[in-house]
Amino acid sequence: MVVGSRLLENIGTIKNYLITPDPVPLFLQADSYALLKLFPDGCIDCVITSPPYWGHRAYVNGGIGLEDTWEDYVNNLLKIFSEIKRVLKPSGSFWLNIGDTYQHKSLVGIPWRVALAMTDEQGWILRNSVIWNKVKGAPDNSKDKLRNVYEPCFHFVKTNRYFYDVDAIRSKPRQSKVVNGSVVSATGVSGIRYRRQIELSTALSDSERANALKALNEVLEEVRLGKLSDFRMIIRGQQRTTHSDSTKISGRARELADRGFYFLRYHPNGSKPSDVWDILPEDTQKRKLHFSPYPEDLCKIPILATCPQSGIILDPFIGTGTTGVVAFQLQRKSIGIDISCEYVNIARERCGLLP
Repeated sequence: MVVGSRLLENIGTIKNYLITPDPVPLFLQADSYALLKLFPDGCIDCVITSPPYWGHRAYVNGGIGLEDTWEDYVNNLLKIFSEIKRVLKPSGSFWLNIGDTYQHKSLVGIPWRVALAMTDEQGWILRNSVIWNKVKGAPDNSKDKLRNVYEPCFHFVKTNRYFYDVDAIRSKPRQSKVVNGSVVSATGVSGIRYRRQIELSTALSDSERANALKALNEVLEEVRLGKLSDFRMIIRGQQRTTHSDSTKISGRARELADRGFYFLRYHPNGSKPSDVWDILPEDTQKRKLHFSPYPEDLCKIPILATCPQSGIILDPFIGTGTTGVVAFQLQRKSIGIDISCEYVNIARERCGLLP
């Protein structure tokens, strides 16, 4: 393979950046596929990107998104994602935000075509499909379909064991308290109602009632000690199972059948985010620079959850630099690549890297 002088210069810069502790982002103007092929194996902790969407706009220097067919677009992305898999550490994560488009009045289904090709052909493991709800979305004058106000954001990993700091993304829980000598959970659960249901139950045997009361007291003690923020108790004959009544497919249903009760325990550090994120697109109204609608908040959970503090983040389609900006805010190193010199300069300016 013949390597141009610009690529050689970039790869030298990258190798130096990989070994320095400085979290200032590194932005490089290059073709992503060509440059990624020169990266060392397993050097990146987390990849977060939003590739140019197919057929939506003309990009200054060409590149991904201008293919004649969606099939070519998907294939070109898959080539890049194969290189991403190679440069990603076994413990790494790949977060992909990708939009859809219409052709002959029909949604093409590009996001899921890409995601399924990645799992089926490249061996990626798909951990989550997040719905990015844009809340208000863009104007839509079509009279024969609904407005499109969401995009998927996929979380892929290479192996079954990967870095994930769930406590870094939990919401702060309300605290339990003691009222008149009784422990009361964050949402007001004191156990009095559950205790009475157990004592009056005709669906529990004597031994099951005794075990249920003992277990309830133990859970209340965990709440008092701060080991739980809250709990729910499911008792046979009083509450329904939370997922399925079938003991063949639900462990909860089997536990209810075997013991007569089970608990839902809520983590003391708060709950995990769901897979629906309500995030407004970037506000472009009062800025002299045109930013992509890819918002900063879309990067925060992926970075906090799946990139260690000492890790390195890669965005092969950095655009105007959002991934690098958020990585810098969260004190992680990052490398951003874009084919457009104009976008790279905007990214550098956003991070205060231009003279």
